[in-house]
Amino acid sequence: MTQLARRLGTTDAVVIGLSSMIGAGVFAAFSPAAAAVLPAGTGAALLVALGVAAVVAYGNATSSAQLAAQYPASGGTYVYGRERLGPWWGYVAGWGFVVGKTASCAAMALTFAAYAAPPGWERPVAALAVVALAAVNYRGVTRTARLARWIVAGVLLALAVTVGVAWAGRAAVEPFTAPYATGGSVAYGVLQAAGLLFFAFAGYARVATLGEEVRDPARTVPRAIVGALGGTVLIYAAVAVTLLAVLGLAGTAAAPAPLAAAVAGTPWAGVVVRAGAAAASLGALLALVAGVGRTVLAMAREHDLPHPLAAVHPRFRVPHRAEVAVAAVVVVLVLTLDLRGAIGFSSFGVLVYYAVANLAAWTQTAPHRRYPRALQAVGLAGCVALCATLPVAAALTGAAVLALGLLGRWVRVTR
Repeated sequence: MTQLARRLGTTDAVVIGLSSMIGAGVFAAFSPAAAAVLPAGTGAALLVALGVAAVVAYGNATSSAQLAAQYPASGGTYVYGRERLGPWWGYVAGWGFVVGKTASCAAMALTFAAYAAPPGWERPVAALAVVALAAVNYRGVTRTARLARWIVAGVLLALAVTVGVAWAGRAAVEPFTAPYATGGSVAYGVLQAAGLLFFAFAGYARVATLGEEVRDPARTVPRAIVGALGGTVLIYAAVAVTLLAVLGLAGTAAAPAPLAAAVAGTPWAGVVVRAGAAAASLGALLALVAGVGRTVLAMAREHDLPHPLAAVHPRFRVPHRAEVAVAAVVVVLVLTLDLRGAIGFSSFGVLVYYAVANLAAWTQTAPHRRYPRALQAVGLAGCVALCATLPVAAALTGAAVLALGLLGRWVRVTR
């Protein structure tokens, strides 16, 4: 039997989505996003960028939800692109997701180790975390959801404590309209920051990739995607306002760990931040490995990746070979590469992925349409605009890797 088992309910799917998004963005994305708007904006510009990222993410989320209801199979937009637009479009989406999110897995593992490991042991601890969470995923998706619940609860508690301490201990509130501009385009800075913050919202894709493992997917997946995204937007808005009020835009941009900097005057709160960051990174890594494994499974079924990776474990009903392969690649990355630029690279791959999702959702007919086509237009335009304004190095690297994958598929197909 090659089908996965439907074991997840709506709450499980929402929790997996939350663990994917909260871990990736709240501890990693605000500093580079603030740096992007710093040369030409004010603190309010960062909030505008967060709003832009949320609007684009909502357009993409509704497209994913609508498609997942019609095609409740593992693989997400790789499957939707193949079904609605053709094999090449599906491959573009699948390849962009796999390479971008594999880099994100390594980044999350290294983020965890940066907070949890003693100096000099970051890479071994990161590799050990990847192996441990891959083992959890290997044992079944219900164990993934159960662990994600505990991780999300711990992260939310840590964020609540951090925000409370930051406001209570602030010396003064930084006005959001304080000018920092030294030249440059405000619009370009806002869009670039929005592209970087989009990295933080991309976790709802993990819900769609689990479409073959949720009960009543036509109802569960749309609810879970929109619910997880809505909850994350509220959390990020609270954190962004806190950082800007306490540190200001320049302080947020300069701090490698802005949440820790916001509570620097309270040592015990710093410990809470480190624990929360470590737990959030683990939650993101847990869901990332699961999501990438399901996309690899879908691509292997169609021979766009080696077909042996399409195997499903007869007892645990998970794509065990795909998950082991993903974990192995991530371990190699965390032991050998510096992935500090992974946010921009991952954003490029995921924006390409969602551009295909919006195109696919645009073609759906009335019986399967849940949202107006205007949302797909907003999502597609947003993906293109944010891709174009990402840091040049990230965009060029992403385009080169995408082209390499397309060349490989062309060679295979022509032979």
